[in-house]
Amino acid sequence: MPEQLDPESVLREVAGLEERIEELRRSAGLPDADARATLDAAMVELELALAALRTIGGEQSGAPGRSAATEDERRVLKTVFTDAPVPLFLLDRDGGVRRVNRQAAELLGTSTGYVSGKQFTAFCDLATRAPLRSQLAAVIRTGRRCRVPVRFLGGERPVDAIVTLARVWIRGEPDPMVVAVAGPATTPIRFSATSEPAAEREVEAASTARVQAARAAEASAKSSGVSTTVGVDTSGDEAIASLVHRMDVLGAVTEMLLDEPVFNETVAVRRCARLLATELAEWVFIDLVPQRKAEGGGQPGTARNGDADPLRYVVMGPEDEAAEEAARRFSEVDPAPGTLPWTVFESGQSALRAHADEPDLLGTCPDGQPVLSLIGATSVLCVPVTDGDATIGTITLGGSGEHGPFSLLDLSVCQRIGRYLGLVVRAARLYRRRAEVAATLQASLLPRTLPEIEGVELAARYTSATHGTEVGGDFYDAFRTKDGWGLVLGDVCGKGEDAAAVTATARHGVRLVSRWRTHPAEVLAAVNEALLTEDRFVTAVLAGITPRGEGVRVTLGIAGHPPAIVVRADGVIRTASRGGVPLGLFEDFEAGLDTLDLAPGDTLVLHSDGVLEACDVGRRQYGQARLLETLAAHAVEPVDEMLSAVERSLLDFCDGDLRDDVSMLALRVLPPSLN
Repeated sequence: MPEQLDPESVLREVAGLEERIEELRRSAGLPDADARATLDAAMVELELALAALRTIGGEQSGAPGRSAATEDERRVLKTVFTDAPVPLFLLDRDGGVRRVNRQAAELLGTSTGYVSGKQFTAFCDLATRAPLRSQLAAVIRTGRRCRVPVRFLGGERPVDAIVTLARVWIRGEPDPMVVAVAGPATTPIRFSATSEPAAEREVEAASTARVQAARAAEASAKSSGVSTTVGVDTSGDEAIASLVHRMDVLGAVTEMLLDEPVFNETVAVRRCARLLATELAEWVFIDLVPQRKAEGGGQPGTARNGDADPLRYVVMGPEDEAAEEAARRFSEVDPAPGTLPWTVFESGQSALRAHADEPDLLGTCPDGQPVLSLIGATSVLCVPVTDGDATIGTITLGGSGEHGPFSLLDLSVCQRIGRYLGLVVRAARLYRRRAEVAATLQASLLPRTLPEIEGVELAARYTSATHGTEVGGDFYDAFRTKDGWGLVLGDVCGKGEDAAAVTATARHGVRLVSRWRTHPAEVLAAVNEALLTEDRFVTAVLAGITPRGEGVRVTLGIAGHPPAIVVRADGVIRTASRGGVPLGLFEDFEAGLDTLDLAPGDTLVLHSDGVLEACDVGRRQYGQARLLETLAAHAVEPVDEMLSAVERSLLDFCDGDLRDDVSMLALRVLPPSLN
């Protein structure tokens, strides 16, 4: 008969019962769950519930033999326990490991000190945890011995075993304990906890098979002339292979992150997660502080500011449909206070849970299910992602124990990967930030929209260079003048903030001087004088536009710039004169001049030298001939589509690799019916 329980003990029993039932419910949903074992465990829980109800208000019976043991007795018992030839675990009534012997530690591939104090079920795979907890509770309450199949998470790989559970009373201890004895099993076995004869046969068969296999290996080695001993330890070779593999992973991650095409935060993070999920773990979670929150100061190991909470960026798991669906669900679960990723992010300190037994360690899904249970992880590690100044995120790995729990070597490798990834993310964000600043500054040097001019149609194109984040020197503008309208397109020598300042001076100088100077040559001369104090020169072409009958007259002033192009309505092309010297070089400036008359359908095209000097992989330039051919081929198309055709042709020619900025500005005279 089970002992009587007082009300306080009953409440404790009920709380444990609720916890175990919930764990059984989760365990039943796992893909490799043993339905029979789960059912047996559920029946045991019902028996325990009935026993607890019957004993409410009863007196706890004493246990015989609870007087204090002598020191000699304790010493003898400890020696017998430690030197026993089979794995032994001494468990308290809540399933915590009080003590293990050397054989048990070797079974788990760890030390006796590491096992002590942890939950016994933490060293078992998820499919057997819930049934095992229920059977442990039954042994404590009823004293009935049982055998259960268990898959231990060994140091290198899972170990299938049959565990015998027996209740014992230890002198000096107020509560009963459980001794767990582990026996080997050659294959994963699934049977009821009450099938003791079958379990014994399985243990015996396993032992016989191991002996036969060892003898066969020894005989084979002797016949080959190789001296060997049964049970040769190959752990040294395995350790070396494990070390080499992890160094290969570290080298692959380093090479991948330093690869130039990965100078992109999203690409770098996803590639890193995929490599880790392939080589080190079944599941990888990477959480980062978004860039908009990460800007500003901060101390290493701390968030940068009050609202700099990490968000889930990437979740990678096994490559199957179910895992992909689960990854989408987990992507919506950001790290929450109290979870391992949050703790590591806040503290900046790495964490290793070689045998994870806390269901909420990685948080819960919106439906309340623990992420740790859903991914089947029994071992977890988490490292900070640092950019050299502060913690900007975490990398979390989850493993099922198929290749053993994570080790300190895994933790060390991942810590370095976290530092490398943090530096790449920092560089990518700095690069992107500078690109955004450059784009903003560049946009301020160009008109937001082109003006509407009666009788003509305007279009423009600006394409920045592929490489670099510095501001380009190209500019264009369309504006009113004293006698009509003006168009200007120019190119400042060099790039960067200094070039941008000169660009602004040239563009706004042309616009301002054109208010009271009539001829383009006079305007360019005044701007040249303003630029003499600058360290950079400017090439430009300025066109004055005045109505003339059904068309317009164009007066050109050229300052060392590629000549303007006229595309007639019938496809005939003419290039204007070239000449003049760049602005900002000499005091005695003299511009090149030309005058053109445009009829309805004619198009005036101004362009920078970036169009002509774009190169293909063979370093051949696009050149003026290709430009003229492309313009002629699209002469009848709208002016905006004409420039788009030139842009596509140019990018195709250089395979998208522009070494210089490209700008184009075009004006077409509309037919009288559309004026």
